[in-house]
Amino acid sequence: MELYKTVRKQAEAVQVIDKSRFIAHVFPVESREEADAFLAEIREKYKDATHNVPAMVIGDKSQIQWASDDGEPQGTSGAPMVQMMVKEGLTNLIVVVTRYFGGIKLGTGGLVRAYTSSAKLGLEAAGVCSVREMAELTVKIDYPYIAKIQNMASEQLDLEEADREGEENLSNFRIANIQYTDKIEMKIQTFPGSLTNVELLFQNITSGKAEVISQTTVREKCDAGRENR
Repeated sequence: MELYKTVRKQAEAVQVIDKSRFIAHVFPVESREEADAFLAEIREKYKDATHNVPAMVIGDKSQIQWASDDGEPQGTSGAPMVQMMVKEGLTNLIVVVTRYFGGIKLGTGGLVRAYTSSAKLGLEAAGVCSVREMAELTVKIDYPYIAKIQNMASEQLDLEEADREGEENLSNFRIANIQYTDKIEMKIQTFPGSLTNVELLFQNITSGKAEVISQTTVREKCDAGRENR
């Protein structure tokens, strides 16, 4: 289940508009404190810039939405970037657009376009991805079954297939961790809707000898299967 969308990595993008240089800095965060620390870092690094305009959206439900115009005319820079990120369904990120004034005033509409387009370039460079909720099983099996299970496991779970076919119709899983003791203890991750199918698959492979130790849900930071646009 997709919880929200965010950016895959830290990134920068640069564009020049009417001799003004705009540098978009994008950074994924989990808290307001992380965002504030990144903003302070950018302000220090680019303290000679004319403006360092921040915009952040934080929280699973985008509870925190904050921006500053940093000396630009009110409502022409930070707020439009926040509105763009919310419209794109993005959260848990901060974008800071640094501007070096080139001597030509852009006007209200020009500023809005310049800052939002710079932010979009930064987002494209960072990549957009899904944070998903996954089911995780800890299972104990005997050694003779490990090879077959490893052969059936996926390196990455196919998100497009899950969306297309429905999680409840799949039995895909991946191995997150293996410990070797008297038996093999494996952490198995799958889509929440596929959990029953995966448990049944393990019982079939092991002739009913697989022992489920625990079951929980985990957050997958950012899927490696595809980028969202």
